[in-house]
Amino acid sequence: MNENLFASFIAPTILGLPAAVLIILFPPLLIPTSKYLINNRLITTQQWLIKLISKQMMTMHNTKGRTWSLMLVSLIIFIATTNLLGLLPHSFTPTTQLSMNLAMAIPLWAGAVIMGFRSKIKNALAHFLPQGTPTPLIPMLVIIESISLLIQPMALAVRLTANITAGHLLMHLIGSATLAMSTINLPSTLIIFTILILLTILEIAVALIQAYVFTLLVSLYLHDNT
Repeated sequence: MNENLFASFIAPTILGLPAAVLIILFPPLLIPTSKYLINNRLITTQQWLIKLISKQMMTMHNTKGRTWSLMLVSLIIFIATTNLLGLLPHSFTPTTQLSMNLAMAIPLWAGAVIMGFRSKIKNALAHFLPQGTPTPLIPMLVIIESISLLIQPMALAVRLTANITAGHLLMHLIGSATLAMSTINLPSTLIIFTILILLTILEIAVALIQAYVFTLLVSLYLHDNT
């Protein structure tokens, strides 16, 4: 119970060197690949899920936007596997680090915005000033729209960080309570342990949903600029 509540969010090190890079590179190794003409059930299911995700996210895009399909599918798979691996005991979740999420959000957001200014500069500038705006409100609206545009990558990163961190903290607290109650009251321990199991199932769903939400919002930003 005296363990630091935020100890699991500290980036691990090996011989004084940061191990976060190795952890980030580990999830892609878990994606199975097939060297045979006929795929097994796991590969077939994986390909079906990838096609389903691609179809849902790419339907609304034009030809230029669909060139991002490989990047977006890779992004959702990476975030989902990273979040799920972080649910394992004594593991580290890179997506609980705001710097990590900003490193994903800012380049993707900037690429979409720059593409919009290059291909549809009139439409991109029109977002800063809605049609029919009264003249006295023009400076204020331009400032507000500029701020709302600039905070989009921050909102992406903070949303993912907050949801994953909150779930891990809650699991840590309930797990600690289960361990402490195990020597005091067995019925209460069983109730708390049941809650912990249900929360773990919820966190698995949250890990997948947050990966989908992050990628979907990037896809929407791309759709607005292509």
